[in-house]
Amino acid sequence: MKLVALMYLEEDEATVAEVLKRHEVTAYSRLPLEGHGAGVGGWYGDVAPYESRMTFALLPAAPAEELMNAVAECQECHDPRHPIRAMLVDVERAVDSGSAILK
Repeated sequence: MKLVALMYLEEDEATVAEVLKRHEVTAYSRLPLEGHGAGVGGWYGDVAPYESRMTFALLPAAPAEELMNAVAECQECHDPRHPIRAMLVDVERAVDSGSAILK
């Protein structure tokens, strides 16, 4: 089992939804986030916060790898300075309340 987490700008929500749909990821969670980053020297020193999202899904290994490859190949992000980012994490154990262990 793998956890795939995607971070992206709010404007790229439709692109991420399409990538998930193409790869038949039908169960996932999505959160709003406030992104921060270093700015150039000056009055504030930081860039203004920007609206971003995080989507994550638990997937078997092969579909998770396919999703990672799809994100790496995606050229449709709104702002190339803020690409869609994906992280793949091994899940050692996952359980649902009141049910058997997921494998």
